[in-house]
Amino acid sequence: MTKIAVSGACGRMGRLITRLVIEGPGIELVCALDAPGHPDLGKDAGLLAGCGEAGVAVTDSLTGEPDCVIDFSSPDAGLARLEECEGSGTAIVIGTTGTGEDFLERAKAACGKIACVAAPNMSVGMNVLFATVGRVAKSLGPDYDVEIIEVHHNRKKDAPSGTALKLAESVQRDSGMKDLVHGRDGMVGERGTAELGMHAVRGGDIVGWHTVLYAGPGETIEITHRVQSRETFAAGAVRAAVFAASASPGLYSMADVLGIGE
Repeated sequence: MTKIAVSGACGRMGRLITRLVIEGPGIELVCALDAPGHPDLGKDAGLLAGCGEAGVAVTDSLTGEPDCVIDFSSPDAGLARLEECEGSGTAIVIGTTGTGEDFLERAKAACGKIACVAAPNMSVGMNVLFATVGRVAKSLGPDYDVEIIEVHHNRKKDAPSGTALKLAESVQRDSGMKDLVHGRDGMVGERGTAELGMHAVRGGDIVGWHTVLYAGPGETIEITHRVQSRETFAAGAVRAAVFAASASPGLYSMADVLGIGE
């Protein structure tokens, strides 16, 4: 039985993850965490997740001796949770977006002691795309321009999305496109062959759409991933937690969890 703690348990993603952990086979919810002063502290995590009483009250400190913590909180809270896990020798899955390079460097330092899975997107399908879009760009060659368009709900705080940046990283790694251009405005001149366009769209309650557009002479190819439910991220996070709980210390991606190359 894999014992799991959920950090950010009162948020939308946290509640989904909590429900999947409670209902999932071979896993057990032993701790639910959120920020000090949160109005839901002390409430039953299962009731908050809408799946019945779980006997685990939401707290602001790590308890229950979990095998792995799943963190979907905030960059600041996530960093504190990472340091707490490093001190206790507990594996961690980091799904928090907008963390930046400093956070990643801190995760790299911590992974000498614990297993850490860090990914901007926990969706299984999207992680297959991470391993694919760069290879497509390389195969098509320099005659094909590549643009990335990401669409999210109007409450999303960071732009572009971490997922879109990861897609760009894959394209840049495998092709000669090094110049990441965020939108275009005014008389910018002709598009350079080394440009990789990035466009962020915000509106309504869209969970997440990502399109990689390859525009060449006489034809256009589009690879699009659309999320219908946040549950796909939650399911991937739980899968990552089971992996991390038995993994050796190190920094892992979802490609490692799924056994696919990036």
